[in-house]
Amino acid sequence: MLFSGNGRNRGPVKATRLAVLSGVVGAAVALPMVTAPGAQAASVSTWDKVAECESSGDWQANTGNGHYGGLQFSNSSWEAAGGTKYAPRADQATKEQQIATAEKLLDRQGPGAWACAGEGGLTADGAPADVDPSGSGDSGGSPQHETHDSDQGETPGDGGGKGNYTVKAGDTLASIASSHGVDWKELHEDNKSAVDDADLIHPGQKLQVG
Repeated sequence: MLFSGNGRNRGPVKATRLAVLSGVVGAAVALPMVTAPGAQAASVSTWDKVAECESSGDWQANTGNGHYGGLQFSNSSWEAAGGTKYAPRADQATKEQQIATAEKLLDRQGPGAWACAGEGGLTADGAPADVDPSGSGDSGGSPQHETHDSDQGETPGDGGGKGNYTVKAGDTLASIASSHGVDWKELHEDNKSAVDDADLIHPGQKLQVG
């Protein structure tokens, strides 16, 4: 779980000089200057370990605790690190997008932003994660694409008017399944007549959940 970050975005610690005075003659003893750290990063495998600790590796985690996604971003941390360019909340973004955003937060706040940094082996000097946040690549085994409006703004295909849940912008099958305590594969199977592609659902579609 991410900490609030209050007090973590401080600049480099400024070295102070301690003056030791002896009689009339003064001798100044200078402490070593602290240099600003370089960019901080971590490998994908490290982020996987952090996610395993934070959310049991569920990159679409939304348990109602105010933290979202595999790395348990708070909405404020997600926004501060630029995650909203991918999705409104972390659990609605792909694994790659969450890692790319986490890299920025790590660079700003350091490993201490995550309660599971120690258990996940997250440090300030790891190799940068080689991820593609554009949407391609492995995203943890569940569908990640957000909902898309059709060109006419209507529900395409045979989305129909049946079902007890209306898809909203930003929803994924995984996020809907997680919020209702069901498996996304089971949800897809129950709604195959309305959802041909598990990676593509549309606002306004009616799905049968549960």
